Amino acid sequence: MQNHIVPDLKSEFVLNRFSGTIANTIETILDDKRISPDAAIQLFDLPLHDLAQLAHIRRLRIKKADYNGKGDIIVTYHIDRNINYTNICCVRCKFCAFSRDPHSSDAYVISTEQLDKKIEETIALRGKQILLQGGLNHNLSFQWHLDLIHHIKQKFPSINIHAFSPPEIVFLSKTSNLSIKNVLQKLIAAGLGSLPGGGAEILVDSVRQKLSPLKCSSNEWLQVMEIAHELGLKSSATMMFGHIESRADRITHLNKIRQLQDKTHGFVAFIPWTFQNKNTALAATKVGPTEYLRTLAVSRIFLDNIPNIQSSWITQGPDIAQLALFFGANDLGSIMIEENVVYEAGARY
Repeated sequence: MQNHIVPDLKSEFVLNRFSGTIANTIETILDDKRISPDAAIQLFDLPLHDLAQLAHIRRLRIKKADYNGKGDIIVTYHIDRNINYTNICCVRCKFCAFSRDPHSSDAYVISTEQLDKKIEETIALRGKQILLQGGLNHNLSFQWHLDLIHHIKQKFPSINIHAFSPPEIVFLSKTSNLSIKNVLQKLIAAGLGSLPGGGAEILVDSVRQKLSPLKCSSNEWLQVMEIAHELGLKSSATMMFGHIESRADRITHLNKIRQLQDKTHGFVAFIPWTFQNKNTALAATKVGPTEYLRTLAVSRIFLDNIPNIQSSWITQGPDIAQLALFFGANDLGSIMIEENVVYEAGARY
């Protein structure tokens, strides 16, 4: 991938084609400076190709120094497997098609034998990591989760265990009567390697109350991440959009993540992905690829302190995922040997 930055972009963008506050915002981006939340909202209304170019410029500048100075021409991916250890969940988010009641005919908790087989298959395919997430299941104690991590680390020491999103950590804290910090410390001692950024959805509580009123609050999600980073864990951050939220809500979400990253520097990647509407209780129309690309581009420009932006090929398909590499993304995420949650909501890959 070539660096297509031209020498006189300020003249091209600002002097010849734009004026007023949007021209000031574009100039700020081209000067490689931080933009405000208000400025970020304005970017959504730019012509798509202009927004793409600005995001691509930001990406090239952020990644330039990586990989011995070749980070601006390198796209990364990894091989892992998303193992959902249970689909029993007491939260029942309106956007979720995966969760089941304990007495459902297809409810399950993974067995040790099933888990081992999945990890062995992952290693055989040169996988280096497993993503381990599940429903909030009252029948599974904190000790069960500790034993699960310990078993994996003992049997498969080379595998990074990327496990338990903030809602799971908050749930384990409440059901075990332990602090979030204590829960994380015990999981780290058992072998936890990093924390996934799931369960963020939109970090605006008025939206969360409509989507998932029983799930952790935005402050709790951020608290888990802050403590995890303080303990040395790295994590990703996500945003599920394209349902009932506004563009302003998306920017609020991004701003909360950027503010925490300024403090902890613990987020290594940001993954925005779109709501998948099949088999869910949420009556919302899924957004198309143009809105996805706009949001991805704005995310790259706004999150100037997060090194990697991931393209969601699982929700967008391979063609849009590749196009996203010119809208600010530099990473294609996981080959994803297995994934169940988004699949249940209609994504096919």
